[in-house]
Amino acid sequence: MGAPTRNPSAAAGSPLGAATALIVIDDAAVVRGWDEGAAALLGCSAREAVGRPLADVLPSTGTDTPEADVPDATARLGSEREWEGRQVVRRGDGRRLDLEVKILPVHISSGPPMRLVLAADTTRTWWARASRSLLEGITTTAPVGMAVLDTRLRFTWVNDAMQELCGVPRERFLGRRPADVLPGLDVASTQAEICRVLESGIPTSGRKRFGRVLADPGQVAYSTSCFRLETEDGRPLGACYIVLSTTDQHRAQQKLTLLNEARKHMGNTLDVADAAQELADAAVPGLADHVTVDLLDAVLRGEEARPGPADAAAVATLRTAGYRSTRGDVAPPVPTGGPCSYPRRSPAARAITRGVPSLVPHVDPTDPARNADDPVRGAHERRLGVHSLMIVPIRSRGTTVGAATFERSRDSGPFLPGDVDIAEELTAHAAVCIDNARRYTHEHAAALTLQCSLLPMDLPAQNAVEAAYRYLPADAEAGVGGDWFDVLPLSGARVALVVGDVVGHGIHAAATMGRLRAAVQTLADIDLAPEEILAHLDDMVSRIAQEAADSSGVMGATCLYATYDPVSRHCTLARAGHPAPVLVTPDGDARLVDLPSGPPLGLGGLPFESLCIPLPEGSVLALYTDGLIQSPSLDTDRGLRHLVDALANPGIPLEEQCEAAVTGLTNGRPADDVALLLARTRALGAEQVACWEFPKDPAVVASARSRAARQLAAWGLEDLTFTTELVVSELVTNAIRYGSDPVRLRLIRDRTLICEVFDGSSTSPHLRHARTTDEGGRGLFLIAQVAERWGARYAKCGKTVWSEQPLKAAAAGHRGPDGKAAR
Repeated sequence: MGAPTRNPSAAAGSPLGAATALIVIDDAAVVRGWDEGAAALLGCSAREAVGRPLADVLPSTGTDTPEADVPDATARLGSEREWEGRQVVRRGDGRRLDLEVKILPVHISSGPPMRLVLAADTTRTWWARASRSLLEGITTTAPVGMAVLDTRLRFTWVNDAMQELCGVPRERFLGRRPADVLPGLDVASTQAEICRVLESGIPTSGRKRFGRVLADPGQVAYSTSCFRLETEDGRPLGACYIVLSTTDQHRAQQKLTLLNEARKHMGNTLDVADAAQELADAAVPGLADHVTVDLLDAVLRGEEARPGPADAAAVATLRTAGYRSTRGDVAPPVPTGGPCSYPRRSPAARAITRGVPSLVPHVDPTDPARNADDPVRGAHERRLGVHSLMIVPIRSRGTTVGAATFERSRDSGPFLPGDVDIAEELTAHAAVCIDNARRYTHEHAAALTLQCSLLPMDLPAQNAVEAAYRYLPADAEAGVGGDWFDVLPLSGARVALVVGDVVGHGIHAAATMGRLRAAVQTLADIDLAPEEILAHLDDMVSRIAQEAADSSGVMGATCLYATYDPVSRHCTLARAGHPAPVLVTPDGDARLVDLPSGPPLGLGGLPFESLCIPLPEGSVLALYTDGLIQSPSLDTDRGLRHLVDALANPGIPLEEQCEAAVTGLTNGRPADDVALLLARTRALGAEQVACWEFPKDPAVVASARSRAARQLAAWGLEDLTFTTELVVSELVTNAIRYGSDPVRLRLIRDRTLICEVFDGSSTSPHLRHARTTDEGGRGLFLIAQVAERWGARYAKCGKTVWSEQPLKAAAAGHRGPDGKAAR
């Protein structure tokens, strides 16, 4: 007795449902096979049906056969090998069934002739309309492949769908085994499955398999089911094998999976070349074996490409931006970053200039024309065994920015039109990522250019300190920041050291930094005290914040301002929310300066405090921004400790100290801008400074001139005697006439000859044009003509009017603060 079987067609998802039956009978019309569909439809189990005549199992009540007038279908089974028609039967429970029946012969060489009976219930109205086409479709139009094999696994019958699915005519099936007809499929497991069914009688259903057939050049996917055919004594006669193609669903799922996985790994960078590499990485090996991504040179630089498809001139500017291969040891045909050269007749040039993909399903590596036009890529394709390729233009917002070349080697099938669709979706997503990176690169380059143009190109010449600096822009992801620094020569041989940091990143931060730097330079020129300069900057940042509230979001800044006097060897400092400076004494003691922090710039209404400290000659003062001491992997306290340790070596050159501090803390490209300014103090000795104090009496003017002349002679600056006497005479006269006690004259020999006159009043001197009839008013005008620059600075109890004259090179020899020739 045969084992019960399932209807594999229904299990495989075919149009055959529970209202269909598959029955196998022998030449005597005895049931030899009975599937689950037959059991469900006719109300009789396989155990009850197998071995009994079909007429007993299907008691007939009449026929509806248009072709012939016969009493019933079962009466024809003894004489007819093939028949179809309508049959009315009663189930075991007495219910009437209207069946559409089709009988097909099955040739089995190792046993008696067999026939396949297909029955469908047409009791319901819609089944009555569709039953005949349904049964016809089982053998002709249904997408379900069906085959009958004998016990030696040789095909004895196949339907039309099996021929179409496999691309093999029926004649090649009959009498052959699956391995002989379908070598591209998973025939080993297929034959093993059929053997197990023949041996056990247990049907199989829904086995997923993959392979290649002649009807489809790509990989196909299919689902299989199988049940056993038996004799009346239960011996196997063969097997019915059913195949359902799932290639379309499999490819759709592959496409979705590939696109989803690719999108997870794309768009994670703001670098154009890295975005191109992401496309190559995403397409290998899921879509292609080798992928090359070429971009226009303008796009790699962050510039906007010309709208529309690229012309021949633009194609000539292509550069390799990304490459990926399943063979990791293979380099791209053109090195990454190198210029590409595509012949005008090449598929790549056509795809780029026309803006449409180009598919070459089969590449002939021996084509002499292809090798002659592009020998480099021809050799590359021969080396990799490329047999199929497609070129897809990379387009963003209607503009072609490059192209992606997808290649497959010998072990992979050729590209199909569906692969082009996948490649287009991949490149479309990549184009958005590349364009985002390009626009960011453009903005970042503009901000960096703006920032660099606003920072000092070189440190100005002065003798108060020896200075060195390092400035590191932030990485591309963080964007350009608003850090800046300055070394500003002041009057009286003094110098100002400035470091600041604007909140935020981008062009707005860089522009705000430029405005603040210009303001600091202006305020430094009028010699305001550090705390006063910060107060003015605070007001300015508040105005900028109000202007930028609706656009850039820049809301504040920090700043540290210090002035150093090489004569008194004192430094005055003030800060607004900025990190405290590090002081390294000549003996190597490094520590943070205990300086009142003050509020950040832009809060408004809060005062700033300054601190004056003595600095021995050779001390090192370090000013920096917070990007140096803090990062995602470095907290502020640990960063400060590292900085102090890196600077606690006063004997080495400043450049080496700068490099050691930056290298030890940033570890490559920092996450935020880094500015570091080191200043080693110098001192002006007593032999370079001369001071006198005079009573408020016009008669002392002559004495002041003579003393100045004698000092110039001692310094070897006789060439400046005349102009210096003029300057001294005018400044001392003005102090006596318009100022108050005390009156002091000071000469300083530095890089220039500095003449300063101090008096106790705060009256501001003004340069004016005297009329021809005026007896005075020409003093400051004369000083402005002979001096390189002049000005006035104010203290709490008086003012100093000063002038600077350039030294003669022969006399001064560009001497430094120690009297020796400066480098």
